Amino acid sequence: MVEIITGIIDLIIIAGVVIAVLFIRKRLKQHTRRRYMLIAFFILFGIIIVASSATVIYSTKNLPKDYKTRISSKIIIPPYDISKTPVSIVYADELKNNPSKSGAMLIKSGKVSFLHRIALVRMARHSIELQTYIYENDVTSRILMHEMKLAADRGVKVRILVDDNGLSSDTSDIMLLNYHPNIQVKVFNPYKYRSKILKYPQFLFNISRLNYRMHNKLFIVDSSAVIIGGRNIASNYFDDSSRLNFSDTDVLFIGKLAQDALGSFNEYWNYHKSIPVDVFPNLNNPDELHILDKEITEKSIYYQQEQEILDKALELFIKSFNEKKFPVYWGSSKLIADSPAKAEGTGYISPIINALDGLWQETKKSVYISAAYFVPGKSGTEDLINGAKRGINVNILTNSLSSTDAKVVYSGWDRYRDDLVTNGINVYEFRNEGYKIYNRRNSGASLHSKTIVVDDKISWIGSFNLDGRSAIYNTEVIAAFFNEDFAKILREAMEKDMSEYISWHLYTKDGKTYWKTYRNGKEIVKSHIPDTSLIMRIVTFVLKIVPEKLI
Repeated sequence: MVEIITGIIDLIIIAGVVIAVLFIRKRLKQHTRRRYMLIAFFILFGIIIVASSATVIYSTKNLPKDYKTRISSKIIIPPYDISKTPVSIVYADELKNNPSKSGAMLIKSGKVSFLHRIALVRMARHSIELQTYIYENDVTSRILMHEMKLAADRGVKVRILVDDNGLSSDTSDIMLLNYHPNIQVKVFNPYKYRSKILKYPQFLFNISRLNYRMHNKLFIVDSSAVIIGGRNIASNYFDDSSRLNFSDTDVLFIGKLAQDALGSFNEYWNYHKSIPVDVFPNLNNPDELHILDKEITEKSIYYQQEQEILDKALELFIKSFNEKKFPVYWGSSKLIADSPAKAEGTGYISPIINALDGLWQETKKSVYISAAYFVPGKSGTEDLINGAKRGINVNILTNSLSSTDAKVVYSGWDRYRDDLVTNGINVYEFRNEGYKIYNRRNSGASLHSKTIVVDDKISWIGSFNLDGRSAIYNTEVIAAFFNEDFAKILREAMEKDMSEYISWHLYTKDGKTYWKTYRNGKEIVKSHIPDTSLIMRIVTFVLKIVPEKLI
């Protein structure tokens, strides 16, 4: 309700400014210079009125020295024995015998990924940390937030860190949860003016700061388990959207990697650009926290219809977890994370870039890449082509123009696509026919995973897109995992997505690129970018004017 009222107020102010401008224009037709000066003045005045009604400081360095005393949700997590948490107890022997290693469980399905998160929340006894780029206030997200609130009700300490670029509103449940004494929410690098209509103007006039994004995705429970991958918190990341679902990959790690992930989370949590929600303009009512449960459980048709099914699924899921029925692979692991200082824009060199270079140097036989937003650049393209000439079996899966949610990224990929195909690299583009993949009628599909498998030995999973934005502007986190059996099952999952029944396989003939796939058992070949209109292809071509590092 508050969000609606705020939006109405914004519209009223905008309408007032427009009316004033039209009135002045009518009255001052003969005074051109004065007219435009006054028009500019009133537009600026209207923006200032809207903006000044809700502002927030974007660095704790600029907050009053006593601001910590005014924070209602001061989370203090008492010490506890990690080896005795519900997750650790299940794998007590493995953790004792392999204290320096981690266990990995592959999560491919969005529905299963959702169950993993809620199951971990229900198993939590001490702490939950959520770090995400996007939070959408939709049904699936609200159910997860509801479960996290129930965990906080029983004493679990919850910390949530979200990037402001991925936050749709100050009135989202994720912000409201901050009123709970066991939950604290922070927003990374926030926009100063909170009115939604000022978001884009602020970005344009303050691009040097706001172009930097916290793109990390971590979900940590009791310092014992962490889910790492590409999924944000929204229905379309959990196969629950009737319009567009993202095909993604997560991995649940148990043991050492979870503690390493917690160290990275804490670095961001304590960084000066992570702003406590307590000091944001007060758009929420604390009393709304008390009706949140009722609103979700009683007013949500989804929850009414699915709650019993969800509870039974979770009961079976947790039972299977406790009985160790899910395959877990143990091996050495390394968490590689950008420092939040990358968001300062001071020429920071990402350790992920260095690790990626090292990974490529170690590649001997094969590399499988699944990258939603793949823009390798000139040097990256040369490396891949030279690798193929050395005998490395290079396989790349990325989005097709019809499946991507970022057309401008495809314009960057289009610069290098044909060179890769011409030089013998296996290139695939994900199709947009989601109902074939998710069994959701009329839904579309978009690739969102960021995974690499090298020589069937090394697995790479995380938030890092192989493009200039991830390299320069986004903070990212990835996990490198060393276990041959796990690498093989991850590669097999990637090969399934590369199937010509799910993706377009690109090849060259007489110097021209073709797209091939199978629909209903029938081979289909296209000589231009498939499943697109001429206008879309023209727009994509024009988008090539956008600097590569910005896409």
